[in-house]
This record gives sequence, structure tokens and C-alpha cells, in this order.
Amino acid sequence: MDSMNLTLGLVLIVAGFLLLAAELFIPTGGILFVLSVSSIAVGVALVFRYNTTAGLCALVGVFIALPTLGGLLLHIWPRTPIGRRFFLTAPSEDATMASLPVNQELEQLKGRFGRTLSSLRPAGVVDFDGRRIDTITEGMMVDPGQWVRCIDVRAGKVIVRPVDRPNLGDLETAVFR
Repeated sequence: MDSMNLTLGLVLIVAGFLLLAAELFIPTGGILFVLSVSSIAVGVALVFRYNTTAGLCALVGVFIALPTLGGLLLHIWPRTPIGRRFFLTAPSEDATMASLPVNQELEQLKGRFGRTLSSLRPAGVVDFDGRRIDTITEGMMVDPGQWVRCIDVRAGKVIVRPVDRPNLGDLETAVFR
């Protein structure tokens, strides 16, 4: 009868670890987790009934194997179909804000000059070569009709800074030389 306790205890411990591994792959809401912990606890108790030394060895083995197996399973789990649903993944390059066609058009405004059509408090409308663009400043107020320069485009927002009137004649002749 004593060897039956040892055999049954070891079988329950192994079954508990298998149920613990199955919990990561089969979503049961924790039912398999409770069964696995119970199985391991009853298995260790049965091994203790067989022999105290064997019980201590089984208990130490469980305390060493449990974190080792748990770490290994948690390393593997994000690569499983169910695990992928639990973890966020980085968006693909096509899904980022900067890659949207509208924002790519706005990127072309960097360094360009425009004229404010409304007060920028700090947001408002600026005319860039006949296109009305919603812009923001770096926090300063800008009156209508002033010249601004696009210094950056962040997350679809055009950021401008007031400048003195640019000499557009020099810019046009520089392009055609």
C-alpha cells in the first residue's frame, strides 16, 4: 500500500504539471490551474505518506520545477495562437500616422513659408501656396496676415513659427539658376 502512495503521488505531481501547461494553451478561466495546483499538493502529500525523506525530495523538486517550467511556458506562450491574442504587437509600418497619405503630403510643407489667414492662438489656418492648412504654433500668438514658416509636422499637426517677411524673389531665382 505504501508503494501505491508513492506511485499515485508521483503520477499526480506529473499530471499537475501537465494541467498547468495545458492552462496556458486551453483557456478554461482558471479551472485547470486550480486542478493542477490541487493535483500537485495531493501528490506531494501522498509522497509524504510513503516516506518523509521522499516527501521532502518531492517538495523540493516541485519548488524547483514549478518556477522553471512556469518561466519556460511563459516564454513559449506569446508565440501560441491564444497567447498572441493576449499581447499587444507593434503596428505595422502601414498603420502608423506618419505613413497616411494626408500626413505624407503635410511632410512636404517642412521649411516652407506661408501666411496666416486667421489668428493663431496657438492654432489657426495658414495659406501655403493657395492651400489652407490647419496649423499650431509653439505656444505663441500670431496675428492674421503674418508670415510663418513650417518647422515640423508631428502626428499630422503642422507646427509653424513666425518669421520676418521672406524675400521670395531670392528664393525663386535660386531655384532657376
